[in-house]
Amino acid sequence: MSVSIPLSGSAVLKTDLDALVMGIVNATDDSFWQGSRFPSTSQGVDLALRMVEEGADILDIGAESTRPGAPYVSAEQEIERLIPLIQGIRSSSSVPISIDTRKAKVFSAALEAGADMLNDVSALEDDEELAPLAARSGVPVVLMHKKGNPATMQDSPSYTDVVKEVSQYLLGRARRAIEAGIHKDRIIFDPGIGFGKRLEDNRALISGLAEIVQCGYPVLMALSRKSCIGAFTGRDVADRLAGTVVANVLSVQQGAKLLRVHDVRETIDMLKVYREISGSGIH
Repeated sequence: MSVSIPLSGSAVLKTDLDALVMGIVNATDDSFWQGSRFPSTSQGVDLALRMVEEGADILDIGAESTRPGAPYVSAEQEIERLIPLIQGIRSSSSVPISIDTRKAKVFSAALEAGADMLNDVSALEDDEELAPLAARSGVPVVLMHKKGNPATMQDSPSYTDVVKEVSQYLLGRARRAIEAGIHKDRIIFDPGIGFGKRLEDNRALISGLAEIVQCGYPVLMALSRKSCIGAFTGRDVADRLAGTVVANVLSVQQGAKLLRVHDVRETIDMLKVYREISGSGIH
């Protein structure tokens, strides 16, 4: 099974595997996984290019940590962190680049530097100028569900039916995006694992992902080394690769089309094995 997502113009992001692989590059000094951080722009470029060599279909670059409890970062600081990194990658590679931001000013600067996708944890709610900008640029947009802001989102979140509530929220945000001029075929859903969710909510969203897939939009799963994987396995961040791979397999089985990961090579291997075995049927 192949996957394709249109970029701006006539460009297409595609793979012959069952999901696209998005490599995480964090231009911050406080992201929860040390392996995605780097002390200099040149080392960040090296990390990004290594992910491309390992098979990443797209890179996702963020300059504001959105982990639980993370403070707000100004647009100027994000731009200062992002642009040299994008320029460094672009000097060596044409790999599609997604920008993890909730600010129009940041994304505008990133577009000029060569970005291809918007990944907005606020689902276009935090900055009213972001949706029109995305519409004009014609880029795909990831709409993510969260409750509250990163600084407070883990303060007693609650749901009656988390899968249904997340689905309804994302469908509502998709309607608003379309009203703003964003094409339906450029909208991607992210259920927001760990963003204003209890452990039982994360478990329900992973096991019930097929219901969100049935909404009709490609679904991105961002499970890599997250705290729920640690809770399921009892492992620290550095030892959560195996748990992440299993959770991603289950997500792909239910129809996830993009996997946002720190460990590109291992994810590619998983998808290759999955293709070979699932393509042979069950005997």
